Amino acid sequence: MARYVDGFIVPVPKKNLEAYRKLAQTAGEVWKEYGALEYVECVADDVKSGEVTSFPQSVKLQDDETVIFSWIVYESRAHRDAVNEKAMKDPRLADMKPADLPFDAKRMFWGGFEVLLKL
Repeated sequence: MARYVDGFIVPVPKKNLEAYRKLAQTAGEVWKEYGALEYVECVADDVKSGEVTSFPQSVKLQDDETVIFSWIVYESRAHRDAVNEKAMKDPRLADMKPADLPFDAKRMFWGGFEVLLKL
């Protein structure tokens, strides 16, 4: 069965981890209500800066921050688009502004991926 995945990398100040967890809890509930198959948020545990590139370098990680690696699984890209459209209009998320987030949204990045292999 085909799947589609949205992936996210987010720099979060360590002091804001609990606020981020609460935001992620709400977002995850919204995405799941609208049909996402899986919603996962992970905090860096064994993530080092590389010589050329790495998770910390990708978000210009600062000393007081950690990296969050997240993904959401959908049935297909069309399913993702439909779920995202509903989720972004949900009143629990619709009024969020970048300045209100517990992280620097300018250094967050994301993308949609077709599943190449699933074992």
